[in-house]
Amino acid sequence: MTAKPATRDRIVDSGVIAVLRGVDEDCIVPAARAIHDAGVDALEITADGAHTAEKIAAVNRELADTDAVVGAGTVLDVPTAQSVIDAGASFVVSPHTDADIVRTCNRLGTLVAPGVMTPTEAVTAMEAGADLLKLFPASTVGPEHIGALSGPLGDVDIVPTGGVSRETVGAFFDAGAVAVGAGGAIIDDEAVADGDFDRVRETAASFLEAVESARDR
Repeated sequence: MTAKPATRDRIVDSGVIAVLRGVDEDCIVPAARAIHDAGVDALEITADGAHTAEKIAAVNRELADTDAVVGAGTVLDVPTAQSVIDAGASFVVSPHTDADIVRTCNRLGTLVAPGVMTPTEAVTAMEAGADLLKLFPASTVGPEHIGALSGPLGDVDIVPTGGVSRETVGAFFDAGAVAVGAGGAIIDDEAVADGDFDRVRETAASFLEAVESARDR
């Protein structure tokens, strides 16, 4: 498990968290390797399926000699947070705000990004000690919602996730996002199922190119 400051730096420097949702255990390692080879340093394995802990441990072993950080997403409760951290997750992401999850991650020295949409949720997450705020689902409210939150709340580190595409990623960074989370836009599920990991890498590289272009302008 990577220390909090280094984890945050890798997420922000890369600009994207790749969300691996529903990837089978026998495909998770080559898929993660392909995505990291494309230049994505932050990999989120969602905890809404079987064998999450085993997947996190396996990807950590595969990428142990790299600068990748492997985390867990869709973490809905404290026991799950504890389990994925024990498995080696360097960060924990939730679709909602649960102060107990935030406090558990802080106690265990793990970066945490709870999901928020409203100012109340954002303040609750920040007061509990969240490191990043996951704006979710981002496509529902759009890039302008970042300014709507940061206006009254000040300098908040927001990671829009959910429906972010190559076409919209620029608008989210223009609005003040520190990084974005992406699933379908960065991970070609059909290519994973076909075992075509060259195509997985190419799709991830294409999305990262859009991220880098958006941040350079």
